[in-house]
Amino acid sequence: RAVLRKASALEYKIQRRALRKEDFINYIQYEVNLLELIKKRRARIGYSFKKDEIEHSILHRVHSLFNRATGKWKDDVQLWLSHVAFCKQWNAKHQLSKVFSTMLAIHSDKPALWIMAAKWEMESRLSSESARHLFLRALRFHPECPKLYQEYFRMELMHAEKQRKEKKEFEQAKMDLGEFNYSEEILNGEMARIVYRDASQKIKGVEFQLAVLSIAKLFDFSQDLQKEILENLQARYADDPLTWDYMARRELELGSQQPTEHTTKQKKASEMAQREERCCAVFDEAVGAVPTEDMWKCYISFCLERYNRKTNSEELKQKRLERTLSVFCKAHESNLLAEALYKQWLQLLLDSSLSEKAVEVAEAATRHFSQSVETWQMRLQVLIQLKRDDVTQCFEEAIKHVKSKGTLPLWTLWVEWSEGTNSKEDTEALYQRSLRATTPTESVTMKEMYLDWTYRNCGYKKVKRLFTSLCENRPFSLDFFRKMIQIEKEQESCKILHLREYYERALREFGSTNTDLWLDYIKEELSHPQGKPENCGSIHWRAMKMLQGDLVEDFVSKYTLLQTGHL
Repeated sequence: RAVLRKASALEYKIQRRALRKEDFINYIQYEVNLLELIKKRRARIGYSFKKDEIEHSILHRVHSLFNRATGKWKDDVQLWLSHVAFCKQWNAKHQLSKVFSTMLAIHSDKPALWIMAAKWEMESRLSSESARHLFLRALRFHPECPKLYQEYFRMELMHAEKQRKEKKEFEQAKMDLGEFNYSEEILNGEMARIVYRDASQKIKGVEFQLAVLSIAKLFDFSQDLQKEILENLQARYADDPLTWDYMARRELELGSQQPTEHTTKQKKASEMAQREERCCAVFDEAVGAVPTEDMWKCYISFCLERYNRKTNSEELKQKRLERTLSVFCKAHESNLLAEALYKQWLQLLLDSSLSEKAVEVAEAATRHFSQSVETWQMRLQVLIQLKRDDVTQCFEEAIKHVKSKGTLPLWTLWVEWSEGTNSKEDTEALYQRSLRATTPTESVTMKEMYLDWTYRNCGYKKVKRLFTSLCENRPFSLDFFRKMIQIEKEQESCKILHLREYYERALREFGSTNTDLWLDYIKEELSHPQGKPENCGSIHWRAMKMLQGDLVEDFVSKYTLLQTGHL
């Protein structure tokens, strides 16, 4: 009776004149949950009768619900995918074939859906012919889609592998195949070769060639095809850093294919060092042939990867470190080292306790990228970490070179360093200077820091005078006022008059956009010993007048919760 009642209620909802997608989703979800429940109960009590009358009728209903929903909301891909997932879960192959057919007719502009359909045909229905047909249809809509070509290429190789396995099993069983025979061309992956050649004419770029090559390497019988792709890669993309990167890293793989059984750890480390030397020889040739920033980046990335690999051999680790530092140095001398890589170089030098070299590199980086805030910040952090004497001089130099906009990270770093190193007078002078030097937007952060530092080091009276003077120059942040309110609350004789002043100042700036500020003000009047609860009405009235748009509704609901004691 409960099931009937629930199903009837859901059925009524989808028979309305104005249909809602949520009603269909809820109905489908209910029926799917019911199916799962029946399945579990059958498994528990071992009862398998009346499946046609129960499960099949529910399945039929779910499919018809999905068909109605996808017919009404054709553009909702997630709805289609939910139907696909349901068909797969309940092994409804015939129904799923129809779903894919209808979905692809509507969403032919989405390559991922074509790939999903072809993959299902290949893996679940074991139909290479249907999968091939789908890929060819998809390529008519998307003739230059790399992902489609990659998956089609993979499918043809999988088909060839499947046929090779079948032939091998027949030969082992010594069965007479009669007229049926396996084509040698298909067995050797000739179809995949045709797909690759067609794709190569339409899709340019080394990334596609490398992706196809990585797929071909998964199949043992595709050696000739791999060779062709590699030759094509070297002939057409000889000037691309990714080609050289692949060729260099290939040296590692070529070495690892040799048997390494019964070898000592020392010998293994020696072999690895030789393989890495061969890789670096290719990279050295590459940076000579293609002297670009990207090429050096590939070389350095390789060196860092090898250096970060764990090894028990100290000799090998030392070799890797020396090689990495040497490559960084060569790239820097060629003026082709990217800004981001200087940071990695400095970190490596500091980790290796080469502090003097780190200072030199940091200085060189700021010469190359004198306008970059990040580079100056990096150099200053190195000097601060090493406790050098010329930190102040470097800060002055940085501020001189970098434009005023965007200097906030430098000023925050400077005042933080000064707090721990210089006298109070020097730090205060620096804070005053930073407020003048930064842009109005950036000065907001400096005001907050200045207020906090003054309270920690100079006490309440000084911070109150500072707050009054800082309030003369806009802009402000809400945290600036909240910080002052918090400072006032921490005093033994916390005065409501001062709190009101701070709240009023804050509301002048943020009263139209912040509901919580009004609520906090009301709470303060209610909870403070010197507060006047009778003021809450006028604060509420002002808030209703000042807040904008939907914020009024938000304020009313929160104020109601406050009155009932739920906030």
